[in-house]
Amino acid sequence: MQIPRNHASLHSGKKQKGVVLFITLIVLVSMTLAAIALMRSVDTTNVIAGNLSFHQAATHSGDAGIDAAVAWLEVPPAGVDLTQNNPAFPFYSPTQQDPAITQSWDNYWTTVLAGSATALAQDAAGNTVSYVIHRMCNATGPSTAPSSGCAVSVVASTSAAATSSQGAGQVGLQFSSQVYYRITARVSGPRNTVSYVQSIVAL
Repeated sequence: MQIPRNHASLHSGKKQKGVVLFITLIVLVSMTLAAIALMRSVDTTNVIAGNLSFHQAATHSGDAGIDAAVAWLEVPPAGVDLTQNNPAFPFYSPTQQDPAITQSWDNYWTTVLAGSATALAQDAAGNTVSYVIHRMCNATGPSTAPSSGCAVSVVASTSAAATSSQGAGQVGLQFSSQVYYRITARVSGPRNTVSYVQSIVAL
């Protein structure tokens, strides 16, 4: 005796198998896209971390430019007058105008300061340091001249007779005059890294 087949049950099983396959494909595609997104996120994080590392190394290299500028100020080249502009050297006697509000420091450096900047030899990290020195004055001339408008240390002041315990004239305080200088160091390194470091010194 032949048992008749249940055609309705067979068709229902085929439909269920088709739905499961479709859902499986959707899940597989979703997992693939999630894996690709995760890989891109990891790659981006690594690039950002690398860039930050290069920028930090460049900033640390700026100390070499500051040290070189201080050594230059302590023993200027022959014929250099620190009360005057010296375009052939990295030195400006009056402070130059800072970058405009809409101007970046890099643009200001390349358009105004680059011609007189002194570059050091490339260091082991691949960074090249350049520096420029500004005397903190409004004009050229001796720092003791009122017209120069130089920023000097307090110990360079004099004591007026009216406030002095001595009888007449002015009493010079027993300290040497110190003039302030601003040193700007530009560091360029790998991956187009650019960093600026500034320091104020009194000599």
